Amino acid sequence: MSTADSSRADRRRPVAAPAAPPSGLLDLLSVAAVVLDSTGHVVFWSPPAEELFGYTPKEALGQFAARLLVHEEHWDEVVKLFADVMESGSDWAGTFPIRHKDGSTRLVEFRNMRLLDNRGETYALGLAADQATVTQVERDAALSARLVSQSPIGLAILDPDLRYLTVNPALERMHGLPAVEHVGRRIKDILTFLDGEAIEERIRGVLETGEPVADRYVVGRPPSDPEHEHAWSVSFYRLEDSAGRVLGVANSVIDITERHRAAGEAAQARHRLALIAEASARVGTTLDVEQTAHELTQVVVPDLADAAAVHILDSALHVRAAPLAGPVRFHAVASSTGHPARPPGVTRDEDLVTYDGDHFITRCVHTRRPVLVSQVTRRDLPHIAHDARAAAALQAAGVHTYLAVPLVARGEVLGVLDLKRAGNLAPFDGDDVLLASELAARAAVSVDNARWYQSARSTALTLQRRLLPELPSRLRGLEIACRYQPAGAAGEIGGDWFDAIALPGDKTALVVGDVMGSGINAAASMGQLRSATRAFAELDLAPAEVLRHLDHLTEDVEQTIATCVYCVYDPGRDECHISLAGHLPPALVRRGRSPELLELPTGVPLGVGGVPFETTTFAFQPGDQLVFYTDGLVETRSEPIDERLDTLVDALAKTRGLGLEEACDRILDTLRPPGGEDDVALLIARPEERPGTGGTAG
Repeated sequence: MSTADSSRADRRRPVAAPAAPPSGLLDLLSVAAVVLDSTGHVVFWSPPAEELFGYTPKEALGQFAARLLVHEEHWDEVVKLFADVMESGSDWAGTFPIRHKDGSTRLVEFRNMRLLDNRGETYALGLAADQATVTQVERDAALSARLVSQSPIGLAILDPDLRYLTVNPALERMHGLPAVEHVGRRIKDILTFLDGEAIEERIRGVLETGEPVADRYVVGRPPSDPEHEHAWSVSFYRLEDSAGRVLGVANSVIDITERHRAAGEAAQARHRLALIAEASARVGTTLDVEQTAHELTQVVVPDLADAAAVHILDSALHVRAAPLAGPVRFHAVASSTGHPARPPGVTRDEDLVTYDGDHFITRCVHTRRPVLVSQVTRRDLPHIAHDARAAAALQAAGVHTYLAVPLVARGEVLGVLDLKRAGNLAPFDGDDVLLASELAARAAVSVDNARWYQSARSTALTLQRRLLPELPSRLRGLEIACRYQPAGAAGEIGGDWFDAIALPGDKTALVVGDVMGSGINAAASMGQLRSATRAFAELDLAPAEVLRHLDHLTEDVEQTIATCVYCVYDPGRDECHISLAGHLPPALVRRGRSPELLELPTGVPLGVGGVPFETTTFAFQPGDQLVFYTDGLVETRSEPIDERLDTLVDALAKTRGLGLEEACDRILDTLRPPGGEDDVALLIARPEERPGTGGTAG
């Protein structure tokens, strides 16, 4: 409503309000009115005068007031006061002891004044109230005024049209406006930083129902401090007079900003602890650098940042010291964002990127300290992004704050956790730096473990592969195929091997073994056994004799136990001579028949000593296949070994008609679980077809 409209509306309102039952301050004081003529006799006597003095109008009217109401010792003083008022026309106010009808003395607060009628006659009007009642009212009024003016609680009174009638100094400070700018204006005109319409709707409900709104929690950013949130506890109560007439609404406002911020800080602290606990559970679940980095980015997005990336130093992956100055090469091994698109300025996972020395991420590595940019400007973007295109992407995405935290473990910098915010409007602050540093420190230990694990795995795997022979696909009269697959964990690499050794008389020795244990020590022991096996094979000994020598040799190798199968194929006799040292039995696939596991004396593992080995001879003709394997192919934690061996036999049946290389792959695909816990050696041998044998391989 405009000012003009408001003025017209005011003129339409009646000057006097409708008649209402007695109420208000005068009723509370019960003011008595008494009129005396110029001679001091009572000519008017009000009902409150009867209540105050005890005399009925019939008893009081016409009586000399001094004689009626004052003790004799005060007559002269009263007469003099009366004469002064009548002669001078000045008012007199004060407290005077009067005599009640019952004879008691009471202190009464008086205000006396001279009256003049149209005939020129004078009268004296006395207004009187019980002094104790007046004192109580004055005390209450003074207390109320002082409480309102000095209270830290904001107080206001609004009329039924929801316009401010009065506000106290505390509310002036809260709203940032003086009282004079409140009066006559509505809440929605003053509280422009809040939903004024909704507040007024709520107050109308208070006016209509009389039900108060108490401790309503309101949060906003006032014009006096637009950078920070403030909070208030707001209450509204309907004001009524003693007759129940609605006077307006009382509004109390308590500034609870400190409590609000403390609660927010406590909630943030709980959130940070929860995030750290989540990181402890989710980060470092595997010994894989990339997976660990990915887990870290998944934890921090979106709770800490809108976009995150983990950059691992190229030098760290190659177990070299980080550069102290100059450009730095990183592998961007993981990134995450709260949005479907790739986070701005983050390179594709596994990209190898070089950052110059003036980039923040490089500074983070050189100083080993976090780099915080609370408010990112256009000048900062080239120091964050790798190139101009990435900088433009950051600007387009609205990245406004940046944080880089080093990944440091065991005194060595491994990489950087890179964090950005765009949708989250809050800038990174000191608390975020502490949280990110804690998360980065925990993740760095896992990254360090993973990179050393991968280094050990690579070393063991390299040693294992170097120790395994490069077998020809064909030996004299024999076709072979072989496979080696390392375990999913570095510690499990190293114990399995296979070999095919040409012997005199066109014979071939086929060997598969498994050194118990894992890692580099197992791989080294395997290399010793393989070399010894080749040496003993050159002597053209029977399989049992070869195993006996290997057993004796193994006894001298500290803490080495191994299983082994040693088989000699003699193409001149179409037969095999075989011995086992605690190894699983080979499978035999004869032409036109179902595959079967050979029933052979198991023997004891190499290194046990004192138990003789036995040699078994069986026919092995063109078209037959002999399958050697280590326990990693068939042993699992969840299935009995007998069921797994049956699965192997079934898988062999399905390889009929396949080449040996393809058969190896089929068998591994069927039996080898992804990320197997043990390494696997597999060797398949088949005699070559000779003229006159006929048929194809079964």
